[in-house]
Order: sequence, then C-alpha cells, then structure tokens
Amino acid sequence: MELIIKLILSYFLGSISGSMLLGKLKGIDIREMGSGNAGGTNAFRTMGGAFSLGVLFIDILKGFISVKFVSSINLDSIITTNTTNLGILHIICGTGVILGHVYPLYHGFKGGKGAGTMIGVLMVLFPPYLLIGIPIWLALLILSGYVGLSTMIAGITLPICTHIFYLNGIYSPFGYFSLMVAAFIIYTHRSNIHRMMNGNENRFEKIMVFRRNKKN
Repeated sequence: MELIIKLILSYFLGSISGSMLLGKLKGIDIREMGSGNAGGTNAFRTMGGAFSLGVLFIDILKGFISVKFVSSINLDSIITTNTTNLGILHIICGTGVILGHVYPLYHGFKGGKGAGTMIGVLMVLFPPYLLIGIPIWLALLILSGYVGLSTMIAGITLPICTHIFYLNGIYSPFGYFSLMVAAFIIYTHRSNIHRMMNGNENRFEKIMVFRRNKKN
C-alpha cells in the first residue's frame, strides 16, 4: 500500500510541467510551438535561454523532491505501518515522477521526454553519475549538435556506470532501474531517431564550436 500511495503522489508531482506552468504565465502553450514537446529543449528553441532555465529548474526540482522527500513521508495516519525498504521507495518515487513528467495527468498525458526530471532523481540516487553523464552529454552536443542523440547516449552510459561504480552494480534494484531508464530515454526520443535517419533533425549549431572554428 505504501508503494502505491507514494508512486501516485510522485506521479502527481511529476505531472506539474515546468514549461506548461511558466507558459501559462506568458499566455502560451509550449506544445503548440516548435516540435510540440513540453520539455526543456523545445522551450529553449522557442522561448529562449531564461525561460528554458526556469523549465529545467522546475523539472529537476520535482525529481529531487519526489525521491528525497515523498519517499520519506510518514503515512501512519493512512496505513498501519511503513515497512517498505527506503531504497525501493526511492526507485518507485523516481519512476512515478518520471512517468508523470512524460505523461502528465494535468496536461492530457502529453509532456516532456524525462531527461531533466531524471537529473533530479539521480541527484539523490546516484549523484556521482552526474559528474560523468553531464560532461558526456555536453561533449556529444558540442561535437554533433544533436540534443536528442546526446541525451540518449548519456542515458545509455547510466547502466554502464552503475555496473562499474554503484554498490552491487547492475545486479541491484537501482541497477535494474538504470536499465529501464536507458531504454525509456531511447523510447521517448524515438521521434528524434526517426528525424536523424531522415536527415531533418534540428541541430544546436551555436554550440558546435569546433565546426564553427573549422569553417573560419
């Protein structure tokens, strides 16, 4: 029962979309702009850096709050005992908040792709990975200009780093979670894969400093 309640609470929290929330303040629906996605990348392309940073902050924060605090809520007034292992609760809450972000209840189940919220989850569950994953993401973005590709590769490195650096490696509850996350990140970016195969995926050319220097 505790698992179900906290999964639902985390899902509700994840359904609070940063881009939709800030968009309402500006009188716009981000899903009607650009790629139609409610994530940080589309927010950046359509609304600029300040707006996208606000979106990213909210999306990361809800991932962090869900795993750090929702998992620890005392439910004595609702259920008799709280007996579930905290590590399992962390993973359940992380799963719930990511699903809420991608399939938000409040916005017709049309949300972002989960990467920003996943950062907040990993800040609690496996912070050392961020010291590896974020530089990998940034390096790939600079070299390729493809945000989606960079995100997918960074997602794939999560279970690899888990196997190498995490206690009990891939054969642990978090290890299985990391495998599911990697697969889910690829799934949510399937449209990016399709566009790259067709040669019409948008590139973030301003950050491709080496390519720009080569042209100069």
